[in-house]
Amino acid sequence: MYRFKDEFKTGIEGIDKEHQKLFEIANRAYETLMDDYIPDKYDYILDILTELKDYAQTHFRHEEEYMESIKYKRLFSQKIAHQQFIEKIESYDLQEIDENQKDVILELLDFLNDWLVNHIMYADKLIGQ
Repeated sequence: MYRFKDEFKTGIEGIDKEHQKLFEIANRAYETLMDDYIPDKYDYILDILTELKDYAQTHFRHEEEYMESIKYKRLFSQKIAHQQFIEKIESYDLQEIDENQKDVILELLDFLNDWLVNHIMYADKLIGQ
């Protein structure tokens, strides 16, 4: 469902590779949603959220270090967006996940889709320009 196409590339190889990883995580979330052979998706959702937390910490650090190195003018707004991403991922309630697995995955996919399109396409691409 999610494909890392050329229009998502920033032109910064390391950042692009890490963005590609986010597409892979989003795909895993989508595949989890669509897999009817997994009736209880709780552990899968937790794994995806854990991977997103780890990804965010590493990727955002790399991206912010790069922006600092080039004295990027929009660094502050990027840091705020990054913090909001982390807060969103950390805000998921374990009981809510367990009781409403499908709704949680759909909400997570909506959030990731918005991030992939709006943040990468309209914020991160500016870094490479």
